[in-house]
Amino acid sequence: MPEKSAPGPRNLITDVAGLRVGNAEDPHIKTGVTVLLGDQPFTCGVHVMGGAPGTRETDLLAPDKTVEQVDALVLSGGSAFGLDAPSGVADALRAQGRGFKVGDQLVPIVPGAILFDLINGGDKNWTENPYKRLGASALANASEDFALGSVGAGTGATTANLKGGLGSASFTLPSGHTVAALVAVNALGSAVVGDGPQFWAAPFEQTAEFGGKGVAQLYPETHVPPTKLAAHANTTIGIIATDATLTQAQCTRLATAAHDGYARALFPAHTPMDGDLIFAASTGTSPLTDPISDTLYLGHAAATVMARAIARAIYHASEEPNDAQPTWAARHG
Repeated sequence: MPEKSAPGPRNLITDVAGLRVGNAEDPHIKTGVTVLLGDQPFTCGVHVMGGAPGTRETDLLAPDKTVEQVDALVLSGGSAFGLDAPSGVADALRAQGRGFKVGDQLVPIVPGAILFDLINGGDKNWTENPYKRLGASALANASEDFALGSVGAGTGATTANLKGGLGSASFTLPSGHTVAALVAVNALGSAVVGDGPQFWAAPFEQTAEFGGKGVAQLYPETHVPPTKLAAHANTTIGIIATDATLTQAQCTRLATAAHDGYARALFPAHTPMDGDLIFAASTGTSPLTDPISDTLYLGHAAATVMARAIARAIYHASEEPNDAQPTWAARHG
């Protein structure tokens, strides 16, 4: 057991053993899909705090529902069109012999959430919805190592003043449990303080993982914060994962706590025009030794690691042709 909390060896959600992440993107359309896959089905919960969510199979994740485990989770661009991405993942999983067994049939359980990236400079005049194909491709790419920034569901993401992206981070607690986050940042608000390079998540940064610019010294609270209000093109969607053995109800509470990470890293957060959502996943390989204190600190770590993952998404975004916004690196790197 470690003596203190620290990022895992990859500083990715795959520091939770048994999880893999796959990304697929179409740079011409400026969109993509990210899949979280478990070696085995995992317990899952969800909590939505934004006012404009787009989801698939989230009702199934309520604590009183029958099926407690899922095979994969999907984060996708494309607004409502992106809800087709989990279908491509489900088809591929079924072909692999995975899914919830009902008689002689296998039904893969693949909840998903979408963000709006339809007016980001990419060509959206497709003749056939691309998201089922992108979902299957992302699943095929699933690995313990994966890129951050302008990849997967973060490919076409934007924020109020900078290009968005896909972020991830991890933490190992003194209890030995690992908590990690994966997030596609397409927020109405901003991840940085004013026009400067400092991130709102700066107090939680580990080893200069998003530039080491430190904490902003002064912020004029009377100023109206920058937003994408006129564009209505928003939503941050994420996953918090742990190896701690949690019930579906405890996963739901973990997802709820992780939303504090959105509020710490994005300004403003949870607006009526954002569909902010967090899934929580438990692989269940590390039992709780003290259920009360363990779940308290798991929730605290979930919020902190989510804030770090959001900043890393913006920090790693890369420039592409016809971008609607500059990257953090182009402006401050």
